[in-house]
Amino acid sequence: MASLIPHMVKRLWDEWNLRAAVLISLFFQMVLLSLATFRKRTGNRIVNATIWSVYLLADWLAAFAVGLISNGQSNDNPDKFRVNKDLAAFWAPFLLLHLGGPDNITAFSLEDNELWIRHLLGLVIQLLAVAYVFSQSIPNVLSVPTILLFFAGAIKYAERTRALYSGCLGNFKASMLDTGPNYIPLMEEYSANKDADVPVRIIIENEPRRVLQTSEILDETDWTTEEEITHLEVVQKGYEFFTTFRGLIADHMFSFHVPNRSRRFFSQISAHDACRVLEVELNFMYDSLYTKMAVVHSNIGFVFRFICSVLIVLCFVEFASHRSSEINHFDVTVNYILLYGAVGLDLVALIKVIFSDWTVVALKNRRIKRIVSAVRDKLSSDQRWSNTISQHNLINFCLNQRWRWLDIAAETVGLKAFLDELKYKKDFVIQNNLKEFIFDELRGKAYKARTTKVAKEIYSARGKSALSDYIGYRSETMSSSVSEEVDYDESLLLWHIATELCYSTSPDDKNSNREFCKLISDYMLYLLVMRPTMMSAAAGIGQIRFQYTCEDAKNLFSRLKPELRPSISAAFTSKITAATRQRDACEKLLNEWEVLLNVNTDDKPDALKGGTRKSVLSAACRLAKDLRDLEDNKRRWEIMSKVWVELLSYAAGHCRPYAHAQELSKGGELITFVWMLMAHFGLLEQFWIVAGHARPKLIVEK
Repeated sequence: MASLIPHMVKRLWDEWNLRAAVLISLFFQMVLLSLATFRKRTGNRIVNATIWSVYLLADWLAAFAVGLISNGQSNDNPDKFRVNKDLAAFWAPFLLLHLGGPDNITAFSLEDNELWIRHLLGLVIQLLAVAYVFSQSIPNVLSVPTILLFFAGAIKYAERTRALYSGCLGNFKASMLDTGPNYIPLMEEYSANKDADVPVRIIIENEPRRVLQTSEILDETDWTTEEEITHLEVVQKGYEFFTTFRGLIADHMFSFHVPNRSRRFFSQISAHDACRVLEVELNFMYDSLYTKMAVVHSNIGFVFRFICSVLIVLCFVEFASHRSSEINHFDVTVNYILLYGAVGLDLVALIKVIFSDWTVVALKNRRIKRIVSAVRDKLSSDQRWSNTISQHNLINFCLNQRWRWLDIAAETVGLKAFLDELKYKKDFVIQNNLKEFIFDELRGKAYKARTTKVAKEIYSARGKSALSDYIGYRSETMSSSVSEEVDYDESLLLWHIATELCYSTSPDDKNSNREFCKLISDYMLYLLVMRPTMMSAAAGIGQIRFQYTCEDAKNLFSRLKPELRPSISAAFTSKITAATRQRDACEKLLNEWEVLLNVNTDDKPDALKGGTRKSVLSAACRLAKDLRDLEDNKRRWEIMSKVWVELLSYAAGHCRPYAHAQELSKGGELITFVWMLMAHFGLLEQFWIVAGHARPKLIVEK
């Protein structure tokens, strides 16, 4: 039977498969080195998908090329392996270097760290495979550079495996566990005193309960809101807080006094400086979980990195001094491309290691520290996260529906979420005034949290605490919408729709609180619908409620005038702008439901009576009506903005730390910054251990 693949294609494959594989593998390493850092600065799905594809293909191709070499070395048919065996054995260690990967990406996601055992097994297998390839080529005229490169590749691959092991959350947490007192020396001392007839006894002491003193929050320090903190001080403080609070990622529990220092510090600085410190702190967390930085920046890490660099340079020098007529000119060119690539990648990695935040905090000499920091600022971007806030709006979603068949097709192939983000998600750069507003609100709550009881109340507040300050401005509908009897996701949807109705139907009076409400409202809906893992611990059936509410809204809009009906062609057939269309839809929605609400009958729909339906549209309209009835427009937006900060902080505190850690590799989220800020103010439940940690104490009687 004739082969389906032409002989010429087979011949080309046999001729170029290995050469192409090693060169493409080098290209993938260059792409990863160039692009990997961008994933912490952007949430763009296309960028992340590109990095993910190259990350997977790089490992697969390097392992595939080692397999090609191994198979070719054991193949006696020269027509099936058209590369000099000595040369092929020399190329194998390059693939070990590539499997080690660049320093700026070891894991694409947290799940990769959990597979460190698989990578350890891969390290052993690949080392054995390369050693086998080399043994098959003996005697080898390139044996010296091959051996040098083999050890360099082994070090690189071992670094990556070690980084994955350290980034595994179980090991990450185990490295920070407080093992408590060492009982063996304690009992030895007790026995020695007993034998010497010295009166001695052991007592158990608990950590005392105490109330935070005002001085612990408002101590006079060198940090003031008048002067901006220097970049060096920001990096140093970020690292100090990282070493203290990194256990948050692994659900580590802390004693009540841990955040005292950070609480004092953040109480005395501006919101701008606070955000700069948090950016650095979270960047250190990102490096620990997704890169080699934490492994390389250790005494043994520096030693092995130095050895690896020396081995690569010696390999280059040794090969350059070698002349062999058995290697054709093209393969010599391939060799030099691989060698220059290895030296170049290692040089770039070395520069990144030296001029990094990790080196800045490790240096003791202030002058050298400033020089390294200045060079680092020139070489790297100051942007450590995306600094954007994503927006998703229920009314806009209902008015701009895609074709039904497109949704079905996208859901079938698993691309519906991707298409939804492309069509319905908008990103805005977070302005400093929004950061200042959130920071001031949380700092104000920290002032009140003098006891664990108050801290728990603040941690559990979802708007009720904010409304309590405005007794004359709240209604029963407002209070019930944020009560503990209402699910969090229901409260969020109620306030999102009410905020949109108030925002779209009120004049733009340049009120900053009005803009804060809009931004946070659309952001929280984005998290609920498009980032459900961030809300899973707080929200219950949020996505189901969202779908039911959308169906109610679309049914209502379908009865309105043609240009307001939810339709794929509405944007093309209507002459009104999108903003005007959305405003008209909100006005119609309020008018339609107000008519139904005023109907004098006991046979009202379940939605109006608060029945068992999952849609919250009618309740949201009632809430919007009560908010619109407030005569003081400024006070209305002030109340609503404070409620939204509480809804945001509630979600931040109840989001699983694992989800926060995952988002660090996707551009970061504002909710993660709020979570870290709450930690520094001592507003998380991890700091409520106020009478635990009983410890034995040896008392010698006199």
